[in-house]
Amino acid sequence: MKVIYTVIVAIFVLFIITFSLENTAPVNLGYHGFDFFKRSLPTYMLIFLSFIAGVIFTGFMGIVERFRLTRTINRLNKTIRDLRREMKANESENKNEHKSNDKNKNSDNDNDGNPPCIEADEKTTPPTSEAIR
Repeated sequence: MKVIYTVIVAIFVLFIITFSLENTAPVNLGYHGFDFFKRSLPTYMLIFLSFIAGVIFTGFMGIVERFRLTRTINRLNKTIRDLRREMKANESENKNEHKSNDKNKNSDNDNDGNPPCIEADEKTTPPTSEAIR
């Protein structure tokens, strides 16, 4: 892998050198009659400066985006922690409530914790519509 990386870097360096040697014509920078530099720049220098400015700008935007995403991740992790705490608190409340309900049911029943059942000779009638309301 290092050999492939070295070959690619060598080809890129050769491209930069040959590009620079082929584009040495001077360029005067101006905008609506205003000269930004008193002297002229070679074409390759103007192109490389533009490239470097683009790399710096893109890197800065990447840093800003990464910072924003890190803040979002931290906020979402905090929400997850809060929800887990709430869920554990609800679970412990439900366990305590369930235990107290079981104790009440056991005291009402004399059949070893089993729910009450209907005897075979008992007759049951469905509730009336008035009783439901």
